[in-house]
Amino acid sequence: MAESIALPLDARSKAWSLTAALACALPLLRLLPAWLAASLLALGVLGSAAAWKRPLPLVIRLPLTGVFGLLVLSAYGFVIGRDSASALMLAMLLLKPVELTSLRDARSLVGFALFAAFAALLLDQGLLSLGLAMAGTALVFVACARMADAEIGNVRMPLDRRRLRTLAGLFVLAVPLALAGFWFFPRLGSPLWGLPDVAKAKTGIADAMAPGDWLDVLTDDTPAFRVRFDGPTPPQNALYWRGIVLWDFDGRAWRQARWTQALPPAPMQSTQAPIHYRVSLEPTDKRYLFALDLARSTPDGASMAEDRTLSFDQPVGSLRAYAISSAQPSGFETELDPYVRAAALQLPAGFDPRARALAARWRSQTGDDAQIVDAALAMFHRDFSYSLAAPPLGRDSVDEFLFDTKVGFCEHFSSSFTFLMRAAGIPARVVNGYVGGYHNRIGDFLLVRQADAHAWSEVWLQGRGWVRVDPTAAVAPDRVFGRDVARETAGGGEAGNAIGRLFDMGDWLRYGWNQFVLGFDAARQLSLAHALGLEDADSRTLAMLFGALATALLLIVGLWQLREHRAPADPLLRAWERFVRRLQRAGLGKRSHEPAIAWARRIARIQPGRLDAVVALSERFASARYAPAIGDPASRRALIRDLLAFRVDRPGRP
Repeated sequence: MAESIALPLDARSKAWSLTAALACALPLLRLLPAWLAASLLALGVLGSAAAWKRPLPLVIRLPLTGVFGLLVLSAYGFVIGRDSASALMLAMLLLKPVELTSLRDARSLVGFALFAAFAALLLDQGLLSLGLAMAGTALVFVACARMADAEIGNVRMPLDRRRLRTLAGLFVLAVPLALAGFWFFPRLGSPLWGLPDVAKAKTGIADAMAPGDWLDVLTDDTPAFRVRFDGPTPPQNALYWRGIVLWDFDGRAWRQARWTQALPPAPMQSTQAPIHYRVSLEPTDKRYLFALDLARSTPDGASMAEDRTLSFDQPVGSLRAYAISSAQPSGFETELDPYVRAAALQLPAGFDPRARALAARWRSQTGDDAQIVDAALAMFHRDFSYSLAAPPLGRDSVDEFLFDTKVGFCEHFSSSFTFLMRAAGIPARVVNGYVGGYHNRIGDFLLVRQADAHAWSEVWLQGRGWVRVDPTAAVAPDRVFGRDVARETAGGGEAGNAIGRLFDMGDWLRYGWNQFVLGFDAARQLSLAHALGLEDADSRTLAMLFGALATALLLIVGLWQLREHRAPADPLLRAWERFVRRLQRAGLGKRSHEPAIAWARRIARIQPGRLDAVVALSERFASARYAPAIGDPASRRALIRDLLAFRVDRPGRP
């Protein structure tokens, strides 16, 4: 191996190593911000092209390294976290080709490339990421085989079917061991890596809301979660997915109140049968989860606050599945605690005087809270319009929206409506979550996307308790309840045509992957052990089972390797191996990478004139083995007899 360090890198081996490195980089590239991925890839390709014939000098490599690092750090706000560290590693991988000179450099490149594929699976465990990572790993195998050929001098020898079949066999042999580890290796309570993910920015709703904050969310079609109901899917106008309740208003932004976590859930009554369903929540790096309004049960590992919002004990850093039940309430906290009432009426002093005056006028005209709610909804329906291109608002954001711009989306409507209700003396609060969902007809589940994010209000009415009021539906009901119908019926949409069926199929595959692979947690692992008869399975039992399976699989691999290296069936090859072993015992062994004729001529130079028979037999063997059309069966049989009859009297003398 030491001799191969200085071996130059031929063009074919270099091309294979660069191809393998790029293939391993692809799954991670697709997870970076688009501009960063394009910049790194363009610079990497240009650097590789410039360094194809000779490596770039150090005075160019050092500034280029700085450029790569600055691009990555600027993309992540100069904060080191899981995403930014993975991106830095990818940048160094794309920079490595500018200094390739030897086979050792190429081996370092493809070995380093495997870490990029692994890092991609830390960020996304989807089927596409896994497929790309496996393809990159397979190309690394091919590149290593190509470099092994180059090391023994077979620079021009192509990779034949036999070599590719061997590589495929090695790849397939690893699959059972990987499956055994997936099914039976004890699940850890925390990941092996400890780098905090402080630089990761997930799109989605947050525990604060100000006008204009949701523009990126409402235009994002990535999945938020998927839902499968035990029975029929509820109608669209009942699909309000409750997330976070916002109580505190500072004149511009609404925020979640922390005191609600310390109080027990508010009581609710329902005359309807509960709806049971299972949610598959995409990673958010936040603690809250979503349930159909209103949740009756609390999933494992979660807690319910006073306002019946749900939150997990730990941030959702990976796919999280949970079963839950909900029901439409007939009464929700019909008796309001004075402390809760005061919190639901709180308004900051010195903000939005025109809105306060309007609410006071409504209150002076009627003492019925329900009539004030109807008056506000009638005003929104009559005078306002829905648009994501809403103009920005200043200090008195509610006044400017209600009396000047009159254009906005759910953030504007829910915020201003809740302000008006509180100003009129009606307890009110803002609720963030999602509404609706796209029905996948192949998988029979509901897909809720980030673009389905929505904000509505809840007002407290005597005798009824908290009541959901959606002012956005009073302005543009089609934007609330009709968005998914539009997706299904529009030309080129997601259902009713070939493109729609293809989308449904792809998302159904992703949902199945989430359920059966990413959702295979410790509880399901124990269920599998119970199905195999291990009733009292714990981590130690699972570890022992995995060890036994791994040992058995490794023994099978070892037997397969022995089978591959057993004595060949060809009589000529068997005779040749016996011939080589005799000379090896005489101290004239053949190196593993050495061709037959080169070996014979080398040892012939050790003792000139005494080993000419070895050279002659080696030349005859090479001709019979690699040019069989030249000889005839009789000469082949004669060569076998001569090889078997060859003897060495003592070391160095035949």
